[in-house]
Amino acid sequence: MAASGEFKNKSELRVFESTDELATDLAEYISQLSENSVKETGCFTIALSGGSLISFMGKLCEAPYSKTVDWTKWYVFWADERAVAKNHVDSNYKLTKDAFLSKVSILNSHVFSINDHVTVEDAAGEYEFAIRQLVKIRTVGVSERNDCPRFDLILLGIGPDGHVASLFPHHPALELKEEWVTYITDSPKPPPERITFTLPVINSASNVAIVATGEEKAMAANLAIAGSNENSDFSALPARMVQPTDGKLVWFLDSAAASALEVSNGGSQNAM
Repeated sequence: MAASGEFKNKSELRVFESTDELATDLAEYISQLSENSVKETGCFTIALSGGSLISFMGKLCEAPYSKTVDWTKWYVFWADERAVAKNHVDSNYKLTKDAFLSKVSILNSHVFSINDHVTVEDAAGEYEFAIRQLVKIRTVGVSERNDCPRFDLILLGIGPDGHVASLFPHHPALELKEEWVTYITDSPKPPPERITFTLPVINSASNVAIVATGEEKAMAANLAIAGSNENSDFSALPARMVQPTDGKLVWFLDSAAASALEVSNGGSQNAM
């Protein structure tokens, strides 16, 4: 049994009793977006993060999705990445390849990972350049508002501190307006060097999904979804700053992550 409801304009909250139910619904959600995007534009552009998020995509590797999803039309990016070798245990690429990419038929040429042989600054610059080239040829869409890339889906996790991608609370990277991809060298979580999409890119996506599971994410999820704007600590939470301009935001929470949630602003949860 799951619960769902709209709590902000163009935003939706889905709560599940178990992580298995969450993963099942997430697979259907991604599959449907993929199908719609391929019909409309001929491709599906998706940006991923790391952590436990990738494990929840496992059901896409199973029937019926393994055969019904048009994997050859997928273009895969990372919303953030650790500046480590691709075979390093901390690499989001390695995590994704081992748990997902190696099990589906996405074309290698459609997988865009960072250059792990240069400095983190150069890696961020090269990654932004690669995305700009794909925007020029319209493989990746473009926002009419700010000329940012318009990914079909950006899939994010959330940390106990409310960070998304590698955008951490009160970090200067949150203020960037012109850059599409930036780098940090002082991540409060190891490893310290990372590249990350900026907020304008995240908020230009057609769809953004944030997945949160476990009790340790409950307070951050509550502050991001239902916190009062009058409290500066709430408004400075990176996850709360994820507000797609012309897209839709969907939260996927298990019951533990939703345990502190008090939906306000007229929001509600209804049994599905």
